[in-house]
Amino acid sequence: MWGRIHALIIKELLAILRDPRGRLVIIVPPILQLFVFSYAATLEVTNVDIAVLNRDSGKWGQELIQRIEGAPSFRRIQRTDEQKKVHELIDRQEVIAAVQIGPDFSRALEAGRAGEVQVILDGRRSNASQIVAGYLNQIIARLAADLATPRQLSAAVTIVPRNWFNPNLTYIWFTVPSLVAIIALLIGLIVTALSVARERELGTFDQLMVSPLRTHEILIGKLTPPMLIGLFHITIYVLTAVFFFEIPLRGSLVLLYGSALFYLASVVGIGLFISSLSMTQQQAILGAFVFMVPAVLLSGFATPIENMPDWLQPVTYVNPLRYFLVVVKGVFLKDIPLSEVLHNTIPLALIALFTLSAAAWLFRSRLE
Repeated sequence: MWGRIHALIIKELLAILRDPRGRLVIIVPPILQLFVFSYAATLEVTNVDIAVLNRDSGKWGQELIQRIEGAPSFRRIQRTDEQKKVHELIDRQEVIAAVQIGPDFSRALEAGRAGEVQVILDGRRSNASQIVAGYLNQIIARLAADLATPRQLSAAVTIVPRNWFNPNLTYIWFTVPSLVAIIALLIGLIVTALSVARERELGTFDQLMVSPLRTHEILIGKLTPPMLIGLFHITIYVLTAVFFFEIPLRGSLVLLYGSALFYLASVVGIGLFISSLSMTQQQAILGAFVFMVPAVLLSGFATPIENMPDWLQPVTYVNPLRYFLVVVKGVFLKDIPLSEVLHNTIPLALIALFTLSAAAWLFRSRLE
């Protein structure tokens, strides 16, 4: 049996790697995607333009504008004297926000009262607008704190934030470990989805079905090469994350690779299921992308799962990316314990068992 499985594994690897273009597609694009997405998929909001309408003739209005101009997140401050101009700048998306300083701003601050500042945001870019609003609130609050009297400062509550696991809030520390799981999902799905579909297009699928190979032997032979390729990519990504991006690896590589085996098995199981349903390689690729895009959106990578609608959250339980993201980020940033790794690996094993069983049933139905 092992001789037959070994021969099938060699055949699958040769079918994937003997084509120079196939080797290029498997190796070069994933590496490029890692670098491009690491810098492009930023969670920070920088280089944004702000409009300022200052109706205050005092010094504190000018002080607030100077502080906004000195903030590193803002690229250009467009000053205007007309309310209509503010509307036009936001309508044309030339600025993402506008700050309107009230006419009694300086007088109110010198009298110890609250000054009026209005922040107008472009709701079409809701996430970026909320982050920019947070930046502006910090600048305004800092100005108010500088003007407060010693008695007011002694009565105020001082908040000292500390960011665990990512002290400087470097977005690459969050993005790159997540890309380890996302790109491995992409490559695993594509390579596996093309496996059976390629056999059908070449006319060798029926020969495989009438060969001495049993169903579980075919599954093992189809399962092993994509997992080996996936482990190779994960190794490259981990090395790049540690030595190029200088992301700390605080956890255990043994736990990471142990969970990665079940993650890749679940991904390959989904890919084999898609490939078994597809008659052509084009259908297999489309099927892989139909699954991959919702998987990324429902994984918690961009938005927390807790913020999703209640009826949608149960759908995420069948998404393998959801569980492996927790493991890979935990191993990189906070030395995740074994119990937490097992808590997220057991669902991966159940997904792999179900999808591989479904693929085996499809193979068996072809035999009959």
